[in-house]
Amino acid sequence: MPIDAIVNIVVSGLLTGLVYGLMALGLSVIYGVVRIVNFAHGELMTMAMYAAVFAFALAGLDPLWMLFPVALAFFGIGYVLQRGLINPFIDRPEHSQFMLLLALALVLVNGLLVAFGPDARNVQVDYALDSYQIGPLLVDKVRVICAVVALAACAVLFAIFRYTPFGKAIRACADNLLGAQVVGLNVRHLYALTFGLGTACVGVAGCLLTLLVDVTPTSGPAYTLLAFVIVIIGGLGSMAGALAGGVLIGVSESVAGLLITPSAKSMLSFALLILVLAFRPQGLFKGK
Repeated sequence: MPIDAIVNIVVSGLLTGLVYGLMALGLSVIYGVVRIVNFAHGELMTMAMYAAVFAFALAGLDPLWMLFPVALAFFGIGYVLQRGLINPFIDRPEHSQFMLLLALALVLVNGLLVAFGPDARNVQVDYALDSYQIGPLLVDKVRVICAVVALAACAVLFAIFRYTPFGKAIRACADNLLGAQVVGLNVRHLYALTFGLGTACVGVAGCLLTLLVDVTPTSGPAYTLLAFVIVIIGGLGSMAGALAGGVLIGVSESVAGLLITPSAKSMLSFALLILVLAFRPQGLFKGK
């Protein structure tokens, strides 16, 4: 097989993987601080995808124009979910948290199915077939834009946690919950802010994915599972690991689709997951 074709496929997978990484970053952030696994992660992203699809269908708005309003809306949704529904379950056994979020996921899937029907929806923007040629490489314009936006969103999130006062307070809660309570931090409010930020990441990733794939009401569970694979490979709770794991999964899926068959891409992703669990269960980018 020509080396140019392989390089093109790898670059395409890398660009898609950055969007996957942003999706998984939301899950990793929530777990890293709140210590709860959001089993409705993919379903929330499916909601964001439908918001972008119908904004395009009804008003002709490019999904890129929907990034900021969707991020704000999903930040609010995440905040309200944490404060009103999830927070009472923080101190309960893990199986209670699992059942709560699984029930929420089922409600969202079936609600979308009732509202929009089972048909796949997509967005066809004017630049969907455009590409950039860099020497022998031919790179899709849509994937480049999505990757750049995903990187920018990740950079904003990193900056929020690193440099803002409430970002430092959130990290304090993650590092030492008892110490954060002793010094008077409002832990419940900070947990809700974290859940809101993680959900906003999902909203942005959903808008970007509408430019790459179709959406159906039942897409959510597959994206939830994909996010789990990525964060486990990268290291559960590691922000850098989520982004790197997304790139690794994106490249592996593209290579598997080229060298084996498109239906085998998930097989290779789960093979990587098994290898990581067997030889480095803490993830590639996290210490023991």
